[in-house]
Amino acid sequence: IDTDMAMKTYTLEELEDKYIGKKGTEKRNKYEQELREELQAYHIGEAIKQARLAKNLTQEQLGEKIGVQKSQISRLENGKSITISSLMRLFSAMEIPVTLDMGGIGKVVLCQ
Repeated sequence: IDTDMAMKTYTLEELEDKYIGKKGTEKRNKYEQELREELQAYHIGEAIKQARLAKNLTQEQLGEKIGVQKSQISRLENGKSITISSLMRLFSAMEIPVTLDMGGIGKVVLCQ
């Protein structure tokens, strides 16, 4: 193989260091925080979808129960536009109890 033509491979961390910044820098910390938030939103969206499917509801039917369009349910299931208010309405409509664990502070019941 001609070494001039060989491609060098990089780890994800090497690319992040080069294009976003080294760990501990403000830009890298912001990037990692946004990544964590997007991952959490994705998991919440998946939980909404699995709960809806377990209740044998279509997106349209769930939307009708809480007074929104099917497209809004789709956005929520894709981790977009999620608010505590929308979560409460969704899980209440599906009659699913939800408790927010606040660590050492205690627990808050969102829906019963």
